[in-house]
Amino acid sequence: MGYTKTAILMAAMTALFMGLGYLLAGSGGMLFALVIAAGMNVFTWWNSDKMVLRMHNAQPVPAGDQLGLSEMVKDLAKNAGMPVPAVYLLDTPQPNAFATGRNPNNAAVAVTIGLMQTLSREELAGVVAHELAHIKNHDTAIMTVTATFAGAITMLANFALFFGGRRDNAVGLIGTIALMILAPLAAGLVQMAISRTREYAADRLGAEICGQPLALASALERIQQGAARIDNDAAERNPATAHMFIINPLHAHSRDKLFSTHPSTANRIAALRELTRKYGQAEPRGTRNDRNTPPSSGPWG
Repeated sequence: MGYTKTAILMAAMTALFMGLGYLLAGSGGMLFALVIAAGMNVFTWWNSDKMVLRMHNAQPVPAGDQLGLSEMVKDLAKNAGMPVPAVYLLDTPQPNAFATGRNPNNAAVAVTIGLMQTLSREELAGVVAHELAHIKNHDTAIMTVTATFAGAITMLANFALFFGGRRDNAVGLIGTIALMILAPLAAGLVQMAISRTREYAADRLGAEICGQPLALASALERIQQGAARIDNDAAERNPATAHMFIINPLHAHSRDKLFSTHPSTANRIAALRELTRKYGQAEPRGTRNDRNTPPSSGPWG
């Protein structure tokens, strides 16, 4: 159902973009809009990992690093039956993580220093597994395409507002102006809906990869608390990348709001707790009495 919903939403995004092209310049404009969108998506899809990692000043983590992060990623990728992605570290105290890349063979997982300092080893494994799930599900490519479409629709709508569209279209001048204003809003809503759908799917598969749904649930709760009180300066400078993070780095809210790029953390935790029936898992270390307190003896103490 998740993939069906994603396909429908992406089809709606494409139709919206082509419809704007038609209103702007008729059938020729619709074809031109499709060609431009394809070109933008190919360029962004091919370069997305480099662009995003550069935006966040991500530093590569070498194999055999002292904390064992690269080894953890390698082991979890093996569990998932997928290629091992590159591993990067983000210099920010906010606990968070994201994945990027055009396909599983050209992907990267990035975690923040704050995440390493806040989570237990089991919780960190849950977060890494979640990001590997995004890569395995090709969500990184899907979100790159939808973000590019949303940006292109906004650009096309602004162009039409400044230079005017066809005056002989079926919806008339007033309708055209309304569409030019509402189209970017609709595109943003579709993008956010796709993002929320893929987060739930990555939670489910990530729990299967690491085998500890409650560890991932606990990690989501800790990250939510950290993101609510600690700024992520790089994310604030590049808000278009917010949907990539496991928790909204721009301070997520408590419900699945219409304009939220992420589902409610409480809803995600509830869904993960349901998965414990499959694994028969007990509460992992660091999920009850010490939820609000980072481990005291190092990153994975």
